[in-house]
Amino acid sequence: MESAVTKFLFVTDLDNTLVGDDRALVELSELLQQHRQQHGTKIVYSTGRSPFLYRELQQEKNLIQPDALVVSVGTEIYVDGSDTPDSDWSKILAPGWDKQAILNITKKFSELVLQPETEQRPFKVSFFLEQKASCDILPQLEEEFKNSELNIKLIYSSGIDLDILPLSSDKGQAMQFLRQKWQFASEQTVVCGDSGNDIALFAVGNERGIIVGNARPELLQWHQQNPADYRYLAQNYCAAGILEGLKYFSFLE
Repeated sequence: MESAVTKFLFVTDLDNTLVGDDRALVELSELLQQHRQQHGTKIVYSTGRSPFLYRELQQEKNLIQPDALVVSVGTEIYVDGSDTPDSDWSKILAPGWDKQAILNITKKFSELVLQPETEQRPFKVSFFLEQKASCDILPQLEEEFKNSELNIKLIYSSGIDLDILPLSSDKGQAMQFLRQKWQFASEQTVVCGDSGNDIALFAVGNERGIIVGNARPELLQWHQQNPADYRYLAQNYCAAGILEGLKYFSFLE
């Protein structure tokens, strides 16, 4: 591994990954801030939250300002504190995306409950779907979408959230977009997560991966089925697990 003084690209999920252990969060934030000032490290938050719910969390936990914010499961990217989504990324997602056609299909399923209006985004349609119903509903839904030739994918996570996104969008593709924009090698990039919608971060290439110790079953199962020596399963939870992983990969001393 290269020495710890080189800059790196740090990409993390928020809920139950970066956030969840307040003391470790303060320590990690200070170290990252310092590294950014001294070496030009870039900090990216990648969350399933909408911009609205992100701002709530940001204020509640006093999160440091990221260099880029990826919200709504990878469908919107805000760079350097901008209020407008990155237009190059939106252009990649737009072809073949048809929100009305998606809603016409989903309304056939009474088990799908639309999430609040704040969670419906230009490139994301989100539902609540109970875990016990999901085994039946998801395959039927996939079949319907396959027949409709809509350019979409389904992401189910945390036993309740169903997000419908453009095929070319997820946290992993958004991370790659930023990595290339800022010219970081995959070896200089580290991604952190805890749940199903983070699999895309770990699956996209050979970026260094940190799975926090409190990871959900769907992510642990995927990790066991797809072992990789550039991925680290932490013992500690949340930010403490991230600190452990950053030391393991020698990104931090």
